[in-house]
Amino acid sequence: MQLIDTHVHINFDVFQGSLNSLQEHWQKAGVVHLVHSCVEPDEFQGIQSLADRFPELSFAVGLHPLDVHKWKQDTAQRILTLANSDRRVVAIGETGLDLYKADNFQQQKQAFSEQLHIAKQLDKPLIIHCRDAASNLKEILEDFYNNVGAVRGVMHCWGGNVEETQWFLDLGFYISFSGIVTFKNARSIQESAKMVPSDRLLIETDCPFLAPVPKRGKTNEPAYVRYVAERVASLRNISLETLAQQTTANACQLFGIELPSSKGDRDKVASLN
Repeated sequence: MQLIDTHVHINFDVFQGSLNSLQEHWQKAGVVHLVHSCVEPDEFQGIQSLADRFPELSFAVGLHPLDVHKWKQDTAQRILTLANSDRRVVAIGETGLDLYKADNFQQQKQAFSEQLHIAKQLDKPLIIHCRDAASNLKEILEDFYNNVGAVRGVMHCWGGNVEETQWFLDLGFYISFSGIVTFKNARSIQESAKMVPSDRLLIETDCPFLAPVPKRGKTNEPAYVRYVAERVASLRNISLETLAQQTTANACQLFGIELPSSKGDRDKVASLN
């Protein structure tokens, strides 16, 4: 069984000094690839060094909505240049909107819109963070689609209800579930996890945050994506093996990841759908 954790932050200080054991854990759990998100371009060199160290790591470059105060006149060009500088860059982000922790909507919108254009120009998927901002995000994306064209990507660490989930499915996005889906009171998110089409479904840890049950309260790590997979499989009434095949094939499709057995996994999924 192969799993892909589509959203990690293993560059954070909490993991320093334990990265080798972290890799041992994710390998034992069947995690064969990780997509490392980026909250600001200054992280790029450090994430790049991690990818040098761990060949199963792809990564993104972008600016998080809670870091938009760091957006400067040259930030868009910098993201564009960095994205073109390394073939292991598979996405732009994480970007998006967060109106839960901040109220600077116009500033967030501007930075997000700039990154939409970069993703479109490079034909790379977006990693989108959306918290308490689904309707605003939907409006921005619809406007972009109507005036510029379609973009692709993933709603990461998704926390929306069924109606909001459908909005972004209709816009062509993948939906990624984190450890939140394992929480007892996350009924709305669990309903969303049941209704996402099998070819648009992804899983992640968003580590070091949001450790899933039964590791809740601990520092999250890529190995724990298996618990997310188990819960989503249970909600969808399918086997863990089937869920792993589907989500791994989807991650490879969206991010252009090549695994030794990627083609075989996609063929298996095609026969299941």
